[in-house]
Amino acid sequence: MSLKSKKKYRELNVGDEANIDRPWWQTILGRPLKISDSGKESLIPITGLAALSLDALSSVAYGPEAIIYVLAAAGSGALRLLQPITWVIVFLLVILIISYRQVIEVFPHGGGSYAVSSTYLGPLASKLAAASLIVDYVLTVAVSIAAGVGALISAFPILAPDSLILSLAILAIVTFANLRGVGESARAFIVPTLVFIVGLLVIIAIGLISPSYPHGYPAMGGNVALGTQTIGILLILKAFSAGCSALTGVEAIANGVPLFREPRVKRAKNTELLLGIILGIMLLGLAHLGVAFGVRPNNIQTSLSEIMSASVGRGWLYYTVDLATTVILALAANTSFGGLPILASLLAKDNRLPHLFSIRGDRLVYNYGVIVLAGLSAVLLIASNSNTNALIPLYAIGVFTGFTLAQLGLVIHWKKNKPNNWLSKALLNGLGSLLTFVATIIFLITKFSAGAWVVVVAIPLFMFMFGRISTYYSKVAQQVGLGKIPAPLKSTTSHVIVPINNVSRLSWQALSSAVGFGEQVIAVHIEFEDTQDTSGDLIEKWDQWNPGVPLVILKSQYHSVTRPLLRYVNSLNLGPDEGVVILIPELIARRLRHRILQNQTGLILSYALRKRTDVVVARMGFHLKD
Repeated sequence: MSLKSKKKYRELNVGDEANIDRPWWQTILGRPLKISDSGKESLIPITGLAALSLDALSSVAYGPEAIIYVLAAAGSGALRLLQPITWVIVFLLVILIISYRQVIEVFPHGGGSYAVSSTYLGPLASKLAAASLIVDYVLTVAVSIAAGVGALISAFPILAPDSLILSLAILAIVTFANLRGVGESARAFIVPTLVFIVGLLVIIAIGLISPSYPHGYPAMGGNVALGTQTIGILLILKAFSAGCSALTGVEAIANGVPLFREPRVKRAKNTELLLGIILGIMLLGLAHLGVAFGVRPNNIQTSLSEIMSASVGRGWLYYTVDLATTVILALAANTSFGGLPILASLLAKDNRLPHLFSIRGDRLVYNYGVIVLAGLSAVLLIASNSNTNALIPLYAIGVFTGFTLAQLGLVIHWKKNKPNNWLSKALLNGLGSLLTFVATIIFLITKFSAGAWVVVVAIPLFMFMFGRISTYYSKVAQQVGLGKIPAPLKSTTSHVIVPINNVSRLSWQALSSAVGFGEQVIAVHIEFEDTQDTSGDLIEKWDQWNPGVPLVILKSQYHSVTRPLLRYVNSLNLGPDEGVVILIPELIARRLRHRILQNQTGLILSYALRKRTDVVVARMGFHLKD
């Protein structure tokens, strides 16, 4: 322990004491981390993929399938459009990767579209961006876990009745891992992430070169012309919007830049680029194989499962990658657990969410953001019965709204600052903003009746909540005079009232403390009409003890502790420079089951006196041994 003296203040550096009792949750979550340990919890590109990119990478399990489901409505021939639609989606992916690498560089403190909107688009747009991101993060957790369980059921159909229980169990595991620390969760997830990436790329390569399909690529045949004739522009747009769910998650790295190890910007940009390359190759490869193998919608197994089994058969490689896919889909929720707590902390600092969201826990994690995200996701999983198809229509609207705002804000940034090649950068972001805006409108039109109206309602509600919280904090700041230099301190005379039931070591400790910090100490005993005999015994012992403190007996016709005490406080007729401290001695048992055996007088009085600004309720604990 070192002490540093200053002219008007002093700094005291206090180390971690080994003999401090640690709460039970630290035994489960791990010992507290020093701030200097934060570097060990930081991310590098490979762990960044595991922590912040699983949402985007795992979307290959349901993005192409969503396109296939829409196109199948127009017949077999329409499925050939899977490839050109995927090319358009990958083109949009390229623009988004470039844009979010720019966001990382311009806003290295994280926040993504919220940070961009707050700086360049004004408060309304920033609230829209924040609300959209929150909705997307919650949906990401629910969709990812439900899709992961769906992939597991594709391989093991016997588990179908327990899909909701499996989903909630996976949510609990991911939540626990993130409460232990982002870095630790990333290290835990790195092996399944690598198995998924490498395994799926190998399967795609085998499928392109030498598929295990019995007769090679199946012919699409005569259904092509019939199917193609029924295709309309609305169907193509609907398929495009469905497939854009594969782009969700590419913004998470820009939102979580503070999680990376120094140099943060460089590592985050490299992770974003790595994500774009891997995701683009996977989407194009799966689209080609989906058309080549003639994959159709199937209620028994997912489209990804069909493609994998057609490529390599149902051997060890299929089951290894299928299991890895299940794990990655479930762990894709980790993207939200990495991003939402940081976003919530930024909103809290901007007075748009409760300030507790800006508090980091012992493991250097924003615990409240993690816990609230887990709770909202659990509610959504229960409401949808862990059904991916019920959740997909709600998906992507929020994140594409964020895409649009982020790129529009970058256009203003380039125009305002005019760096080298600013015009080409502005044109690229402008094109990206236009495309994602069109995609958002398509989502709203095509998915509104299927459940997207829930998102349309939820986002304005979040924006309204942000405004109300901000207004509250503004009023509080005005009333308490934040930012203003207060008047000189004034001394007050304190009347210290100590409620007692008997003469004991507890009474001695409370009165000794009261005498130490109060000018006028009064011991108070409340006597009820039907228990008058107790005060006589107390008075006798009090006279024998003679502590030098007056004893006041308050007689009451009601069995209430607060009423007579409040009346006595009012009878003191306090002046403007006088105050009252009520010091309540309490027994504190070491074991939780013993604590419920004690009366809760301190809690009751604290609640009863909560509106009194001239009365301070202090609760002094007398700790019992085992």
